[in-house]
Amino acid sequence: MRFKKAAASNVDVDMTPMIDIVFQLIAFFMVITNFEQTQADERVILPKDSLAVPPQVKREHELVLNVGFIRDQQGEKVDPEPFVFYTGENTRVGVFESKLRTEAQLYKDKQINVKEVTVVIRADAEVPTGLIQELIKMSQKEGIAFEKFAIKARQSIDDGPRKGE
Repeated sequence: MRFKKAAASNVDVDMTPMIDIVFQLIAFFMVITNFEQTQADERVILPKDSLAVPPQVKREHELVLNVGFIRDQQGEKVDPEPFVFYTGENTRVGVFESKLRTEAQLYKDKQINVKEVTVVIRADAEVPTGLIQELIKMSQKEGIAFEKFAIKARQSIDDGPRKGE
């Protein structure tokens, strides 16, 4: 029996459905991404606290301030003084008042009552408490007048007494 030799044919794969699926996956992951972390600064190492819980209701207006240290690649402090990392700038806490005034004015210009804005302070675990209190006092000064504050910490689940306690 003789077989005819079939001519070689080129099979083209239609990539359109594959591209559609890839774009749908990209859109899906963009939608489910937690955009709250966009205001977080990786230089701030939050303290752990067993009482730390996320807010039950999303705040409508919030001003997030990251307070921490400039560190090298090994995690060592380059400067012993903490900074407020805000809008891409590193500002010492003592001179941050002018930026708070500017932020308060921006909220007023948008017809938002400053008393309804929550100032969320994400402070490094090693930042002295007194410095955070100074920042809060600064935020409450006349002409700025923020009244609501929240402090961020990492949630720590305690499994009971630790060794040696």
